[in-house]
Amino acid sequence: MLSFNFLQKSIEVLSLKPFKSIGIGVAYSPNLKANLFEAARLSVFFKAKLILIHVGEASEEKSNMLSIILKSFEKDKLDYEVVFRPGQPVDVILSTCAEKKIDLLILGAVQRERLLKYYVGSIARKITRQTKCSILLLIKPSVNRIPCEHIVVNGLKDPKTEQTITSAFYVAKHLKSNKVTIVEEINESQVPVKVDDDKSLRRANIMKERIKLREHSRVNEIISHIPENYTKGKTIKLQPIFGTKGYSIGHYAQISRADLLVMNAPSKMNFWDRLFPHDIEHILTELPTDVLILQ
Repeated sequence: MLSFNFLQKSIEVLSLKPFKSIGIGVAYSPNLKANLFEAARLSVFFKAKLILIHVGEASEEKSNMLSIILKSFEKDKLDYEVVFRPGQPVDVILSTCAEKKIDLLILGAVQRERLLKYYVGSIARKITRQTKCSILLLIKPSVNRIPCEHIVVNGLKDPKTEQTITSAFYVAKHLKSNKVTIVEEINESQVPVKVDDDKSLRRANIMKERIKLREHSRVNEIISHIPENYTKGKTIKLQPIFGTKGYSIGHYAQISRADLLVMNAPSKMNFWDRLFPHDIEHILTELPTDVLILQ
């Protein structure tokens, strides 16, 4: 007989619609059209309302510019609203997200120097640390849609992980992604064997294989709770990695050429977390691809 908690969780998963409203900070910059097209497409895919947030005074010229850019989405019946509000960018965006009950906030990332490395600018970083909604960090917004074929999602042992993996499959379904890789980051400290000869190496390898089997079992249990229409037709890969949390999955997403990396939002972040980067901070320092941080 199924437990009440399991039935309740199954009902929640089946009725999953994590993004009912999507927000994006609008700056009248060279990337304006690309950013708006990315946000509008996602709003159409997820059947969500789009909130455009501009930090500054309203004007007819600004409103007309937005209408002209988004005219391409009239046929898709895009539902959007523009919010003009003067003030400090971080405060305005955070307060608007709360007031409008935004579920997903889209922010642009900044290219570091002239290399293909991206990091979150100071405003985006502050918002990422403080907001209570999910965040999508875009490194290369495009007017023409670039298919999202491969999604990498964290599978670490955490209370938030089941919902994060389920949401990753929800995103994969709506973006028509073919492949989902679940990365199980495992701390090296879980293998307390000093390798100094063949015997200790065998012991360490046996221990690692047992940990991998345990992690695979845990993640497969999570996948079994996800509705079949989210997983059907998807290539699902489980990838255990021994290493530093955050850095390891970011590196894997980069070398595997993932189109999107999906992560749990950090539970808390204090001064020491920022001074000594770990987990999500490794990702924010140098973005490997577009990153979705789920609350």
